[in-house]
Amino acid sequence: MSGEVDAIVVGAGQAGLAAGFHLRRAGLRFSVLEASFAVGNSWRDRWDSLRLFTPARYDGLPGMRFPGAAEELPGKDAVANYLAARAEQFDLPVRLRTRVTNLRRSNGAYLLTTEGGERLATRAVIVATGANQRPHVPRFARSLRPRIVQLHSSEYRRPSQLPSGPVLVVGAGNSGAQIAQELAVAGREVALAGRPVGSLPRRFLGRDVYDWLWPTLMRPSLRCWLGRRLMEGRRYAGDPLVGIRLSALQRAGVQTAGRVSGVRDGLPVLEGSDPDPGLAAVVWCTGFRPDFGWIELPVFGLDGLPIHERGVVAGAPGLAFLGMRYQFRMGSALLGGVGEDAEYVATEIVRFLRSNPADAADGAMGQRPAKARQRSSGGA
Repeated sequence: MSGEVDAIVVGAGQAGLAAGFHLRRAGLRFSVLEASFAVGNSWRDRWDSLRLFTPARYDGLPGMRFPGAAEELPGKDAVANYLAARAEQFDLPVRLRTRVTNLRRSNGAYLLTTEGGERLATRAVIVATGANQRPHVPRFARSLRPRIVQLHSSEYRRPSQLPSGPVLVVGAGNSGAQIAQELAVAGREVALAGRPVGSLPRRFLGRDVYDWLWPTLMRPSLRCWLGRRLMEGRRYAGDPLVGIRLSALQRAGVQTAGRVSGVRDGLPVLEGSDPDPGLAAVVWCTGFRPDFGWIELPVFGLDGLPIHERGVVAGAPGLAFLGMRYQFRMGSALLGGVGEDAEYVATEIVRFLRSNPADAADGAMGQRPAKARQRSSGGA
């Protein structure tokens, strides 16, 4: 069993690297454990045409701006390259191919077990596995006809991946709209099913819409009424399309349909319309769910999400979460929005470690009044 570091960060995505930046500046001994074989691979392994809906000027992490033109919408490979370059520039101690399968606490220390059987001991842990952990597909999908090819958006790469014939894209958010549009442009017969989420123009009064949103509606936090109201609304209504209108999708050849409510005779049941009997494929753009089953600590609510205040868990000294959706602000899970939360979490970790020496590790980090604690709204 190894115990050579004061803190361990689980995950080397944008959240983990942002936390690592601040831990490095504080002079801490720490490791960043990454399950993949390369930093940024979770981004590189997305569909080919994926682009962020936030301009590059809002996609940088602390200490390093995102390269390229300020108004450019970066592609997924540009994001992966940026994260890899960041880990190298700041010499962050990332251990690749190190998947954590268990986290528990014993005798004042956190014990982590890796997929390879290695056991690591440390006094503090930042869980930075992000919002997109476990792809979500409705259970009734299993009842679709076997000949219908089914892919989650995390598995989709390009139109040629799908068999010929009609395609149903389920989920009318930004991912679903982008994929449906790409399929239509490629000449495929495609329908987009889902509840309308509204849309925002790409530009407003001569500027990118995020030039208006970032300093205004993206700023209120969960500590104020407006922030809570905005995030509760988005949780149930879904994020609006950015720069894509349903009317434009329809002009491109995308048919629109209501929500998929189940399966009948092996075909999806669509509200307000009938499915194409020749349906060849379904792309599920139905988001992700949090997956914290590997953490054996009593820090979760009935919804399976950590109970915390801005990522810090009062009931588990030295434990924090980072990169969760709506962790503190609207943009907490976004590439350019996680940095502020990372600074706060890292500062609290450093404060805990310095006020609780190794021989007195049972002190309390982040003890806050119960009324100030919050439950994260979780995955995408």
